[in-house]
Amino acid sequence: MPASLNRSAAARLAVLGGIWGTSFLFIKVALEGMTPLQVSLGRTVAGAAALWLLVVARRLPVPREARTWGHIAVLSVVGNVVPFLGFSWAGARVSSGVSGVYNATTPLMTLVVAMTFLGAERPTRGRVGGLLLGFAGVVVVLGPWRGAGQDNLVSGQLAALGASASYGVAFNYARRFLSHAGIPALVLATCQLTVATLLLAALVPVVGWSDLDLTPRVLGAILALGVLGTGIAFVIYHGLIRDVGATTASMVTFLIPVVAVALGVLVLDEPLGWNLFAGGAVVIAGVAVAEGRLRRRARVPEAAEGASTDAVIAPT
Repeated sequence: MPASLNRSAAARLAVLGGIWGTSFLFIKVALEGMTPLQVSLGRTVAGAAALWLLVVARRLPVPREARTWGHIAVLSVVGNVVPFLGFSWAGARVSSGVSGVYNATTPLMTLVVAMTFLGAERPTRGRVGGLLLGFAGVVVVLGPWRGAGQDNLVSGQLAALGASASYGVAFNYARRFLSHAGIPALVLATCQLTVATLLLAALVPVVGWSDLDLTPRVLGAILALGVLGTGIAFVIYHGLIRDVGATTASMVTFLIPVVAVALGVLVLDEPLGWNLFAGGAVVIAGVAVAEGRLRRRARVPEAAEGASTDAVIAPT
């Protein structure tokens, strides 16, 4: 356990991993009575509403510059609209555990974008080795040798992988264009979810609107996705970054797939193939290697890390 991770921080990290790991279960349940678009729209509406309550209660100012709102709009697309739709669409085709494991590739995707397109990270041997190891794990999870089956739809797996890639783009976009804007992270996340809601609503006339089946189970799942998974989880995550730094807070990445797979098996009776278990472990190991967590190194003052936008994009 890192020295900066005291009992309070460790408890919050565990709670956060539990909340975000449960999100894939909630997506699966919400899809029982809603389409992927409706699930995505429902979670942004609930999440934005929860965060607006906090913004108003704290009397935080909202940005007015058109340029800032333009960046927020782009961030809404790559950080919310695309990944929310991707994971919801995947949830209708693959198990929640599979989606959770693919979500764990987000740090790898972030690093690929930073190295390839932005030149923000140097391609060291450790990073490249971690990427190769992580994506080898993706191949194991994908299981191309198994053929197409109900629990192995390639389209669903690619949708989940694409959603994680979109998060990778979003993290880098936020870091480059909004990290120095001086906007409180809570305000930025609220504006981002609000714009995402409007964009998803604009898709309704194009995609169409099916009849909802809002059973208590479905309604509870969508409210949990929005209020708990976006609102409360965001506050916890932002507090962790403030207290222990972005690097330590990002350890939640290792907890999410474990929770997602466990709940999928225990609650939804999803199959646990050896390739999901082994591939997930390889993906997590790849992330650890790429981030340099498996080697001893000089300690970096984490208080200087975690620009406000590092906490804006929830990795699920």
